[in-house]
Amino acid sequence: DLARQIAIQRPLADLIGEELPVSATCVSPEAVRQSCQHYYHPVGTCKMGSDPYAVVDDQLRVRGIEGLRVADASVMPTLVSGNTNAPCIMIGEKAAAMALAD
Repeated sequence: DLARQIAIQRPLADLIGEELPVSATCVSPEAVRQSCQHYYHPVGTCKMGSDPYAVVDDQLRVRGIEGLRVADASVMPTLVSGNTNAPCIMIGEKAAAMALAD
């Protein structure tokens, strides 16, 4: 309920579309528990690319925020078949090398 109260406030309300039907039915803690699912290794929440929907560029720099890079599983386009630890370490190493090169 707190999230809904926050979401209807301006200016956030101007940016949010309609609530999803499954979300609208979650009006009690028990309903939330029944409808939620876990996702062990979330990835892909910061799209990389050059299109308007990309959050980071090919150098992992956040668009529109100078000096900020993203170096975690959120830049992976899909979930790897193994644990995400090693790929995240590699992304961090690559991000460090790119930052030093700049």
